[in-house]
Amino acid sequence: MDVVPLGPGFAAELGGVTLADIASDEAAYAAARAAFEEHSVLVFRGQEVTDELQLAFSRRFGPPEVTKVGSQGTGSHFVILSTIGPDGKVVPPDHRLSLRSKANQLWHTDSSFKSLPALTSILSARIIPARGGETEYVSTRLAFERLDASLRVKLENSFAWHDYAHSRSQIAADLATPEERAALPPQCWRMVWKNPVNSRGAVYLASHAYAVEGMEAAAGKKLIDELMQAATAPGTTYLHQWR
Repeated sequence: MDVVPLGPGFAAELGGVTLADIASDEAAYAAARAAFEEHSVLVFRGQEVTDELQLAFSRRFGPPEVTKVGSQGTGSHFVILSTIGPDGKVVPPDHRLSLRSKANQLWHTDSSFKSLPALTSILSARIIPARGGETEYVSTRLAFERLDASLRVKLENSFAWHDYAHSRSQIAADLATPEERAALPPQCWRMVWKNPVNSRGAVYLASHAYAVEGMEAAAGKKLIDELMQAATAPGTTYLHQWR
């Protein structure tokens, strides 16, 4: 297996291995998992991806989530992200699908608003636009390591509240439905998570984070905003071009 670094200190492309290899072979999975722990974002090119293969690959990393209420794909193991309506045409900017797409463009950590957060997200592109549509990543592990030592210590003993409705309200007040709000109450998580494999810490933040436990509301929001700015500073991202 070849590991080719892609981003500024994180992200790598794996060559000489297929999704099917990792799904079926223990040694291939072990090598891919080691690369995941080291590089955080893995890219596989030239794959013929089916739902069945993506799910088999996903199961290697743990039990897959069941897609939440209110999403395309509810009740399955897939979240379908699309701006194409039932008529086969791109929906207008004020359509709910378009607004949800805008919300997904906010910097976020998937599933931080759930009672059981995700280890990872596994994405495949099935329909690719002629231009645009990239997915951009940052490493909050590298962001944490760039912070002052005193702030790192403070964050290791701090907790933040995450809420799906909060991130959606940044796009439209009623974008999160009453059913989604009821199914996804706010969750409180440590602001720094340590990787048990290599002990490296990462700031656990997202557009879903709205408050810091024990801090006045404005001060907590200011801290979250500053950390988000630090994590997404120019030159810290890997921009993935889909094929």
